Amino acid sequence: MDEDVQRGFETLAIHAGQEPDPTTGAVVPPIYQVSTYKQDGVGGLRGGYEYSRSANPTRTALEECLAALEGGVRALAFASGLAAEDTLLRTICAPGDHIIAPNDAYGGTYRLFSKVYERWGVTCDPVPLGDLEAVRAAVREGVTKAIWVETPTNPLLGIADIAALAAIAVEAGALLVVDNTFASPYLQQPLTLGAHVVVHSTTKYLGGHSDVVGGALVTSDAELGERLAFHQNAMGAIAGPFDSWLTLRGIKTLGVRMDRHCANAAAVVKLLTEHPAVRQVLYPGLPDHPGHDIAVKQMRAFGGMVSFRMDSPEAALRVCERTKVFTLGESLGGVESLIEHPAKMTHASAAGSPLEVPADLVRLSVGIESVEDLLADLRQALG
Repeated sequence: MDEDVQRGFETLAIHAGQEPDPTTGAVVPPIYQVSTYKQDGVGGLRGGYEYSRSANPTRTALEECLAALEGGVRALAFASGLAAEDTLLRTICAPGDHIIAPNDAYGGTYRLFSKVYERWGVTCDPVPLGDLEAVRAAVREGVTKAIWVETPTNPLLGIADIAALAAIAVEAGALLVVDNTFASPYLQQPLTLGAHVVVHSTTKYLGGHSDVVGGALVTSDAELGERLAFHQNAMGAIAGPFDSWLTLRGIKTLGVRMDRHCANAAAVVKLLTEHPAVRQVLYPGLPDHPGHDIAVKQMRAFGGMVSFRMDSPEAALRVCERTKVFTLGESLGGVESLIEHPAKMTHASAAGSPLEVPADLVRLSVGIESVEDLLADLRQALG
């Protein structure tokens, strides 16, 4: 697309990096299911492609689209969100370095920090990122390389002030890394608020159909983008062409899907807040949520993820077992609604750690089904 013309989000989602095929005119990028490419003489690369670990046209289309959606200069697509995180950490950290992370981060991210990187001398301190003074106090001069942010967090739906944390990171000489998986670039663009790197599990809202696993990094720093690209190639955990194509297919409808996710979630939140069996609802769209004012400032809407607490762990488990439209399953962000018990499922790896989640917590990924069916299902499950 013409970079000199300002395009709306939905237009970028459909067209960025996805010009019609010059040979056939196909309006959808082909799946270049290929490992190697004919060279025009020794070292003469046709279109810059030599081997599909280094670059593949379908993956390039996805990466260009992701960069456009996040307002970055470089995006890189990976085999999973954790592969993206691993590549980023290996790029920016060395033994002896330090990371500040949310005290309610995704269990898989915390496992990567605590079980993998600590063995190699990279330490991590979980900090309540809503407390800016606590973040400042956790900075280790010359040692802290990144402040790692989820906003909203998984699964407690905490909100962090991206712009304020970016200022702290710059002052500390560190990078601000924002996991934007829950919000998606449709609802929030951290790079425009001062973040240095955005992380995605593209498995979730970007792919949107529970049929592909992937991850991505997006940065506004061209030099950092080159370093990340070097490590992507050197480490090799790249997104394959078919996975890239599926993710691009999902991105085309991201805007309209997110509108429905948000609308359905708002209706679900209303039901839950009024139900006598529910002790607490965690959702940044609620005026009494501690991060509500910041969410209003930095998000377009409040997302499709909802968590709530019951009176006991047993009650939480019963709700998870009783739903019929909400499918009991891990992951999130697909068109279908999912329900899960984080303490025993997605966040089991955080048990016994500072990031252990309440056993009475239930997490919903609210899909795009008919909202009345979702509400009826929750009513009967809650009894």
